[in-house]
Amino acid sequence: MRKLNTVETLCKRNILLILAFSVVGFVVMGYHPGLEDDGVYLSAVKSDVNPALYPHDSAFFREQLQATLFDNGVAQFVRWTHIPVAATEILWQFASIVLIVLGCWSIARTLFAEARAQWAGVALVTAMFTLPVSGAALYLVDQHLHPRTVATAMILLAVSKIMAGKRLQALPLLLLAFAMHPIMAALGISFCGILTVAMLEPVHVWARSWRDSLAAAVPLSWIFESPTPAWHKALQTRRYFFLYKWTWYEWLGALAPLLLFWILWRVARQRGETNLARFALAVFIYGGIQQAVAMVVLGSPELIRLTPLQPMRYLHLVYFFLVLVAGCLLGKYLLKSSVLRWAVFLLVINVPMYAVQQAEFCGSQHLELPGMKPANPWLQAFAWIRRNTPTDAYFALDPNYLATPGEDYHSFRALAERSQMADAIKDTAVVTQVPDLAPAWDQQITAQAGWPGFKLADFERLKAEFGVNWVLVSYPQPAGLPCPWHNSRLAVCTVP
Repeated sequence: MRKLNTVETLCKRNILLILAFSVVGFVVMGYHPGLEDDGVYLSAVKSDVNPALYPHDSAFFREQLQATLFDNGVAQFVRWTHIPVAATEILWQFASIVLIVLGCWSIARTLFAEARAQWAGVALVTAMFTLPVSGAALYLVDQHLHPRTVATAMILLAVSKIMAGKRLQALPLLLLAFAMHPIMAALGISFCGILTVAMLEPVHVWARSWRDSLAAAVPLSWIFESPTPAWHKALQTRRYFFLYKWTWYEWLGALAPLLLFWILWRVARQRGETNLARFALAVFIYGGIQQAVAMVVLGSPELIRLTPLQPMRYLHLVYFFLVLVAGCLLGKYLLKSSVLRWAVFLLVINVPMYAVQQAEFCGSQHLELPGMKPANPWLQAFAWIRRNTPTDAYFALDPNYLATPGEDYHSFRALAERSQMADAIKDTAVVTQVPDLAPAWDQQITAQAGWPGFKLADFERLKAEFGVNWVLVSYPQPAGLPCPWHNSRLAVCTVP
């Protein structure tokens, strides 16, 4: 009976710690729905829930999501539970974070016997959710709900199952990851394949399987299509797509982790830490293969159509494992059982990351929770538009509005829930994934050139050419535009 009570206490303690670190990670990184990529995903979810939305521009998010079940899954959840979209998004975000923390802790348990090492690894991961992945324009976890976050949770849990010898249990997790984010899942499947063989066989046996893993990493369809000039124009706006344009420190950020895992493999093998050694070697081999693939794909003009797949995103998993193992090693050899060291450690890793996020989104609340009244003037405008304009309204606004100081990269389409003409920042990324959109995007961007100097005649031209009947402009508005609402920075106006 005493033994049973001890097990139950340990289980409860572990659950509480997982939830506690999840909350800390969520608070430190912040929450910003509609931010950056969420302009695509949140718009798609809202369109699934209410098909009357976005009658003029749904192609700018719908086409990109044909290969994922993410938006349909979230929309079905909303229908079944009757929980509003905003509450569903934050619920899924937090649930994904909890599963990521659970996956990291489960992996750490198979690598390190000491509880302090396991939880130090978890603590470092949660603090570093917004750590940039070198050159790849990714964070470990985004500050909004993203299918990559859900897929990452499934991949980490699958890795933990493989490490625990429960390989069959990893399969449904990887399938779910693939349904959420096929590209990230393909990379995860590639790693899991290498890890599975590494845990079963000596190196000289499983080395022969390296070549096979390439098939999981590089799709082979539509590679040799001839892109249009408009598509090339959109592609060139994404420097991080091009590996050979990376700076020296971005290259260092890509290659140094692989060297560190190679060193860890050698040291762990010498110390007889078999699981850690095999895990480190699997990460090193996975990274070596994916780096070679990326260098070939991104260095071959004939394969430029594959560039938007961003093969360097393989670093996302490598960075997760690097942070996790680094934290575990700190816990094992430095922190140990010292309360003071743990207190300093938690402050040092969390406070600066929190401060960085505060500075990065200085125009917005750190946690943009459902029901909160926005302080950001752009979000105030989006909220007024959402409540007071017709569902079929078609808006034009500065195509570079996302980069305006204080706007903080919040998507008009996702948060105002109205159609808009193509923008020059986020829609550009969509065009790189869906080349068929390039001509329409280029035409609309060209028509909006010189936006800061637009007069009434320019807005009337947009209405005549594209059907735009509303605009969001700086306040005070240009002469002749009737505007039913404004705040200190922006005005919402109709086009006569």
